[in-house]
Amino acid sequence: MRLDTTQHMRLEQRMKLAPRMIQAMEILQLPLMALQERVDAELAVNPVLELREGGDGLEPQDDEEAGPPEVRDEQALVVKDNDDQAEDFQRLDSYQREYEPDVWDGEARSARVQSGQRDAKMDAMANTPAPAESLYEHLMEQWSFVETDEPLRRAGALIIERLDEDGYLRERVEDLAESVGGAVPLADLKAALGLVQRLEPTGVAARDLKECLLIQLAARQAAGQDVSLECELVRSFTRDIQMNRLPFIARKTDHTVDQIKQAIERLSHLNPRPGSLIGERGVPVIVPDIIVDLDEDGRPVVRMSRQSSPCLHISRAYRRMAKGRGLNRGAKEFLQNNIRSAQWLIGAIQQRQNTVLRVAQEVFAVQKEFFEHGPAALKPLPMAVVADKVGVHVATVSRAVAGKHAQTPRGIFPLRIFFSGGKTSSEGEDMAWDAIKARLQEVIDAEDKADPLNDDQLVAKLAEAGISIARRTVAKYRKLMDIPPARQRRQF
Repeated sequence: MRLDTTQHMRLEQRMKLAPRMIQAMEILQLPLMALQERVDAELAVNPVLELREGGDGLEPQDDEEAGPPEVRDEQALVVKDNDDQAEDFQRLDSYQREYEPDVWDGEARSARVQSGQRDAKMDAMANTPAPAESLYEHLMEQWSFVETDEPLRRAGALIIERLDEDGYLRERVEDLAESVGGAVPLADLKAALGLVQRLEPTGVAARDLKECLLIQLAARQAAGQDVSLECELVRSFTRDIQMNRLPFIARKTDHTVDQIKQAIERLSHLNPRPGSLIGERGVPVIVPDIIVDLDEDGRPVVRMSRQSSPCLHISRAYRRMAKGRGLNRGAKEFLQNNIRSAQWLIGAIQQRQNTVLRVAQEVFAVQKEFFEHGPAALKPLPMAVVADKVGVHVATVSRAVAGKHAQTPRGIFPLRIFFSGGKTSSEGEDMAWDAIKARLQEVIDAEDKADPLNDDQLVAKLAEAGISIARRTVAKYRKLMDIPPARQRRQF
């Protein structure tokens, strides 16, 4: 076998994404709340980056600072602190005169408090709401007042610890005993379970929905209410209730259909998730990136919201320090790296604003009828069409609309709903799939609830409106819209 070394020449093309380009794509894809968190994180680690409150957006730099940042080589976005910057930060002492003394001098703040003046920061801390009590804390506080022996107290505490956020005990008591290696006997767990189920909110520590409802019905029965029919429905007819078989239930229970409907109405007032009554539930906050108004002629006017344009700029003081000759090499390199990172972040946010705004302008130029007729007037709009008009790749459009919302005269909507395929009606009108769903919803809302339309009849109704789609498509859309079949929609 012959071993030798040879040289070959080869011509090839490769596409490599620089770290800064990856950063720009990530920032473009971030929703507004995530972008604000990203800016806050950079402000915390980059001393040269500043946020000016009350600004209208990213501020342009001075003439001497204009132009793209100098890139000698690719640097990490966040520059780690070095240990040789003590001399640099000693210069901060010279800025003490520019700020209020109480920011720098703790004695001044103490003197002001002693003189009777209110401290704004202390007032803000005092007005901060206390963290909400958790379900575990709420139940353990009640459990501490239950009179029982120590083995049952330990067993009850273990059960409370294993409850989920809805208040259910999702694992079998036998498995719970095995998980602690026999430290808590099975008999104690079973006995303690009944005691824990008496705690508030009523229905906690249930192992399934049926048991949860029966615990709440038992509490009403103890209060003197007649819930015998409700208990019978929960024990024996939950599946029939789901399938809307009210006449069948009435025959089996010797009650009228009206009595069954009234009992089901009373059952609807029970809480299937009792644990949700305790603790703080996070409500998703939607802050729109785009605001759309209509001018006098009814044409959409698209603009970026103020929240999407943080007023970021680079500290002029640090720029002068970085250009001066009084710093050692390590300090100057530290400032230059942070200035370069800040410039790239500001540029990426500006690019994000421009791209999102241009995409939104093209979208609402096509979907003008949405403002007058609502979702039923949406037109088919593939992302590739918008990408061609804006002059970017279709993947850029996808990132630009990901997680973004638009505030319109009809409410706040995700930008992504304005992109979809569609179908041409018999009248030659282009309709988006969301518009077809809206038309399907209109047909179902207008049906006779005593004799609701099945899927074949829904297909016929849509065909009368010039929309020809298959029965399986109607069934798919109905399930996506959480609309039950005709049997379950029937009202007796």
